[in-house]
Amino acid sequence: MQTKMVFQKTQAVAFLSDMAPFSFIPENVLEDMAGKIKPAHFPAGAFILRQGKSSVRHLYIILKGSIEIYYEKDNEKTLRGFLGEKDTYGGISMLLNNEISVRTLEAREDSFFYLLPRDVFLKTCGDHKEFSEYFTSAFGRRMLDRSYSNMMIKSAGTLDDSLQFFNRPVSDFFTPHVVSCDMGRSIRETAVEMTRQKSGVVLVKNAGGEYVGIVTDNDLRSRVIAKGHDIDRPIHEIMSPSVRAVPATALVFEALIKMMKRNIKRLAVTDHKDRVCGVVTNQNLLAAQTESPLMLMRQINEADDIRLIFDKHARLPGMISSLIKSGAEPENINRLITTLSDAILEKCIQFAIDELGEPPARFVFMIMGSEGRKEQTLKTDQDNAIIYEDVPRESEERVRDYFLTLGEKVCGWLDQAGYDFCPGGIMAQNPKWNAPMSTWKEYFSKWIYTAKPEALLLASIFFDFRSGYGDADLIAELRKFLFHSLKGWAGFFRHLTENALHFKPPLGFFRNFVVESKGEHRNKFDIKGAMMPIVDFARVYALKNGIEETNTLGRLEELFKKKVLSRHDYNEISKSYRFLMRLRFVTQIKTIMDEGKKPHNYINPKEISRIEQTMLKEIFKRIVQCQSTLGMDFMGTNMI
Repeated sequence: MQTKMVFQKTQAVAFLSDMAPFSFIPENVLEDMAGKIKPAHFPAGAFILRQGKSSVRHLYIILKGSIEIYYEKDNEKTLRGFLGEKDTYGGISMLLNNEISVRTLEAREDSFFYLLPRDVFLKTCGDHKEFSEYFTSAFGRRMLDRSYSNMMIKSAGTLDDSLQFFNRPVSDFFTPHVVSCDMGRSIRETAVEMTRQKSGVVLVKNAGGEYVGIVTDNDLRSRVIAKGHDIDRPIHEIMSPSVRAVPATALVFEALIKMMKRNIKRLAVTDHKDRVCGVVTNQNLLAAQTESPLMLMRQINEADDIRLIFDKHARLPGMISSLIKSGAEPENINRLITTLSDAILEKCIQFAIDELGEPPARFVFMIMGSEGRKEQTLKTDQDNAIIYEDVPRESEERVRDYFLTLGEKVCGWLDQAGYDFCPGGIMAQNPKWNAPMSTWKEYFSKWIYTAKPEALLLASIFFDFRSGYGDADLIAELRKFLFHSLKGWAGFFRHLTENALHFKPPLGFFRNFVVESKGEHRNKFDIKGAMMPIVDFARVYALKNGIEETNTLGRLEELFKKKVLSRHDYNEISKSYRFLMRLRFVTQIKTIMDEGKKPHNYINPKEISRIEQTMLKEIFKRIVQCQSTLGMDFMGTNMI
């Protein structure tokens, strides 16, 4: 029996020492703690704790299994999520909620736990501030997940209650009354019903009761009255044949992004059973918040002079500061910046084509790098190119001249709009990066089959590519060529990995931060550089596994779905990336708003809180582990 207890204690120490916040405490304390924990098993379907009813007497540490966690309201599950290996539950309930569970936990499969007694947990919190702060501050597990607004408020200024607008659910703003009609109903009857119910929109249903289209007041004006359409014809002839929807639990921010990307003014709202329960319009949202991303997008789309879009990018810092203070997720902020950048790019190209005339061949304006990954921040420069279809020899010079002029105009306007020229000249105004498809395939082949440093650097930039404007089929063709060329070519992945491992997280041997010793950023480290190993990790595995997604978090998710990453590794890496991106945004906002300087990516570790420092060190340790895995998988050796 004694031998078994020693073995269990050794297992527990090994398990806990590699996870936050247990890695924050001294080894002797951890060993003592491990001797007091108890194993527990819950079968699939078992309720472990009930929200507002169960007394929490332990910290629940998940060894294995899947636990559904949710908030219950009116006997329905909301805010659902899942816990898995190395997740914990109960700390907040014991410390801040009088030991009453703040959520319901239900085992979705046979699950195994370590249970840390309440008295041991509370004593450890009292003795070790970093351990306690993991559960009580905006950092810790919630910081690595959804909630980090407390830190952002402290870092970026005082929170204005109105800024919570973006983080409120759509259910606070939508119109719950839905006017609907059958497809065969006449336009006349539908218009009468809309007038009777004082509605500017009607949803159209098919025979099975499914919503298949939407008609608005504007449709009646532009498609019926203006064109003299027979008003006794069925309504389905003039409907827009798709209904864009958003869950009632979605954030206003998500609804705005969806409207902006689709350039639409309204969305259907669905309940927890995916049934349409209402409509939310841009007017609903703009009435609540006049200074919104949607308003900025409208101004960009409606601009009739190129000069009218030059100041739009400059409005982003204040807007993003507001979003940070209201708790927006970093990937949503990336999406906002990307959506606005894409809109500005599209407008620049449209203005250029208006001046130059219709393009003489099919083309696509390709964007790469951080914009290609949809990960733009407030410090960004241009990485773009033009691909056009191969044309007959007699047309080559004319076509080349047209697209080079187009590239020069667009890149110049983007620079005036706030997107700096690329220092390395990787732009569509450079003749090298403005070429026919055959040339691009030659470039890609050369980079894949050549191990030179410059080729690997260009591959790491250009292989994160997507369409910005134009014929997306050209992008699909080039991507298909890329993946076909990569098959069976292990040498490329070996060299790409070796190149990626040159980026080291800024953590010294004695767990101290490695900072710049001189210059403008003395005593600071580059957080963009600290994030690059995760970007590289996701890129190498994505290319190896034929994943077309270019966004880093999207790539990680696809790798998890393909079982290349375990649930635990996926959660740890993606949450680490989000944390680093949050700090990066806060740094840039403070530089712009507080110091009146251009944004940069450098952080002085002494100017952030102790818990932030601790979390950074844990993340950097995790990044080193990722690099070690990368080296073993693609080079057969551990170079770390």
